[in-house]
Amino acid sequence: MAAAETSECIHASAVAVGATGLLIMGKSGAGKSTLALSLIALGADLVADDQVCLARKNQGLIMSAPPVLQNQIEARGLGILRQPTRPALLQMAVDLNTSETARLPDQKEIVIAGERIRLVRRVESAAFPSMLYVLLSGGSA
Repeated sequence: MAAAETSECIHASAVAVGATGLLIMGKSGAGKSTLALSLIALGADLVADDQVCLARKNQGLIMSAPPVLQNQIEARGLGILRQPTRPALLQMAVDLNTSETARLPDQKEIVIAGERIRLVRRVESAAFPSMLYVLLSGGSA
C-alpha cells in the first residue's frame, strides 16, 4: 500500500518558470503578490496567491492553490485579477522579510515540510524580479 499523501497550506504565494517552482514567503504586506505579478509579467506561471498548499509526492513537494483561490491573484489597489494557476514542484524559496546585504552571498537553504530548499533573500533593487526570473530559468548563482 502506498504511503498517504500529506498536505498543508501556508500563507505565501508561488509561481513557476518551467519546472522550477518558487515559494514567495513574507509577512502580510511584504510584497508577495506584487513580486508574483512582476514575475508573471516576465513570463512565469501563477501557482497560488495568498495560500499555497504543499503536498508531499514521490518527486518532492508539489505546490498548488486551494480550490477557493484558484485562478486569481490580488493586485493591491485594483482588486482580484483572474490568472490561470497550475501546480509546480517546490525548488526554491524567497524570503521577503529579510534583505540580502552581501554583494555575492553564499547559497542558503531552508527546510520546508522536511525538504531542503534553496533560499534567496529579498534584494533591494528594481531588478530583483528580473534576477529571480533568470535564476528560475536556469541561470546559476
